[in-house]
Amino acid sequence: MLTDTEIRAAKPRQKAAKLFDERGLYLEVTPTGGKWWRLKYRFSGKEKRLSLGVYPDVSLKDARARRDAARKLVADGIDPSENRKAQAIAKQDRAANSFEVVAREWYAKHAPNWAEHHGDRIIRRFERDIFPWIGGKPIADVAAPELLAVVRRIESRGALETAHRALGNCGQVFRYAVATGRAERDPTSDLRGALPPVKGEHFAATTEPKLVAEILRAMDGYEGTLTVRCALRLAPLVFVRPGELRKAEWADIDLDAAEWRYTVTKTNTPHIVPLSRQAVEILRELQPLTGRRQFVFSGARSNGRPMSDNAILAAMRRMSIGKEEMSTHGFRAVARTILDEVLGVRPDYIEHQLAHAVRDPNGRAYNRTAHLPERRKMMQQWADYLDKLKSGAEVIPLPQRA
Repeated sequence: MLTDTEIRAAKPRQKAAKLFDERGLYLEVTPTGGKWWRLKYRFSGKEKRLSLGVYPDVSLKDARARRDAARKLVADGIDPSENRKAQAIAKQDRAANSFEVVAREWYAKHAPNWAEHHGDRIIRRFERDIFPWIGGKPIADVAAPELLAVVRRIESRGALETAHRALGNCGQVFRYAVATGRAERDPTSDLRGALPPVKGEHFAATTEPKLVAEILRAMDGYEGTLTVRCALRLAPLVFVRPGELRKAEWADIDLDAAEWRYTVTKTNTPHIVPLSRQAVEILRELQPLTGRRQFVFSGARSNGRPMSDNAILAAMRRMSIGKEEMSTHGFRAVARTILDEVLGVRPDYIEHQLAHAVRDPNGRAYNRTAHLPERRKMMQQWADYLDKLKSGAEVIPLPQRA
């Protein structure tokens, strides 16, 4: 048996020399002075060699432990050399399937369908708050507790909403990994309720019909610029997002076809807004003023820019419409509630018109023309209903919720 003293005293020779220990273990001393641990063993009737490391990085004690582990594999019918190759391949596969690699693959697959700024926010969130902590770990090995620790770091700096969004994005990546065979399950499902809920303010929206009527009458009486007045009157009729209304372009509007076609900023998907008779009248009234410009609601200081994002909201405040009563975004909630609970319109028609994600019974996303004839009728029904509200006709109250 070898001793540490013998190993340290071993000098290089002109040819490689072997210093034998026992049970197939020996130290090979190369002419350049290197000292390599080797194991000689037989498998399937053939003599084979296995490298066990370099002395002194691998001590005599460690070399014997590695020899014993290798001999146990042989006893179990496993070739240590082939086992090592398989482990190396598995390690490479795990590195190739790290959380960051899979997340970037998921991002690249979906980013073309998102608005640029939306995609930028998602990848920055990963790079800043997720990848530094679990990015290099095989995605299949990421467990719920360490994922919770990651999102709690975000929460601890006072960014609770960002923490929720980050956890949601991680869930999407895990589900993609499951679908592509690189993870068994999504651990975010174990973290429901682990973060406190976000107590952010919702967009103000009065949905009681009688109060909506008062707001509509006040907006009809606005005495400011024609551009802002038309925007105020059109907002409840089309119930699009405020930025989409503000940046509406004449090139996207066909008054003869009574359609407004544009790309939804949030999802970067095409969308169609059928225009009611009332909406077309408002746009025809404004057309002589801004029709030769790019934007329907061009800015007061520059014809090449849309009106400011605060123009409609400021006008509402000047009319004493309080911030707790209505916001520019609130018209979407008004339409969604009353169309459903008062006018009895099918919810999927409403959701599609709101440009929300709506899927058919087979799980496929509806395209922009889905239910277009029905949505045309709905938009005209909605405009007529708003006219009745403003005129003081009988108002159907919202049903009482239990």
